[in-house]
Amino acid sequence: MIKIKTVPSEDVLYAKSKWWGFPDLPDGLDWPTVQAEDEGEVFDDPLTFICQIKCADLAPFDPEGLLPHEGMLYFFGALDYFLGDMDAFTAPGLGEWPSEFFKVLYSPTCESLNTHTLMYDEDTPAALQPEEIKFGSDPDSYTWILGEPFLEEVREAMPGLIPLLQIDENDDWGLRFFDCGMLNFMISPSDLASRRFDRIRAYLYSA
Repeated sequence: MIKIKTVPSEDVLYAKSKWWGFPDLPDGLDWPTVQAEDEGEVFDDPLTFICQIKCADLAPFDPEGLLPHEGMLYFFGALDYFLGDMDAFTAPGLGEWPSEFFKVLYSPTCESLNTHTLMYDEDTPAALQPEEIKFGSDPDSYTWILGEPFLEEVREAMPGLIPLLQIDENDDWGLRFFDCGMLNFMISPSDLASRRFDRIRAYLYSA
């Protein structure tokens, strides 16, 4: 497994591995949305941008070449409720999430990316402050790539799948999955080998 640690940064982090902030997307990839409803009005609600991972950063930790070593992976999910927004329009529950509540995108290039922004108003970004991602073997981190899910219940619910990304709760972000929960973006080894990131499954478990 490749463990993830994030650290606050004053850098722009454009086209770099980062957690939160705004995604740097190439032409042809748009910020994913989920259809939501508020007081009878149906609209497209942007999914929370979770992180972007520069695949070249993973290469030193992936000698078997399970992951792409070029390009960028992007993770989005309906996390507003779990970040403390009790009025979130979309709040998926426990178990396997319907596919509209999350999205994993892949770009084979990190060149000519466009930063997509989302604002509450002219001066307030609709995102947490971006943090730099450090990869390695931090013993205190339960947010990781590959390996297997930490929770036995997830392993039993999705046999044969591996976590492309496991996300643990984090008090610094105000991120809580009900009570002692984790969110896993799961993929089969064959789909990972063929780069079928459109076939990711997401599973949320909380004790």
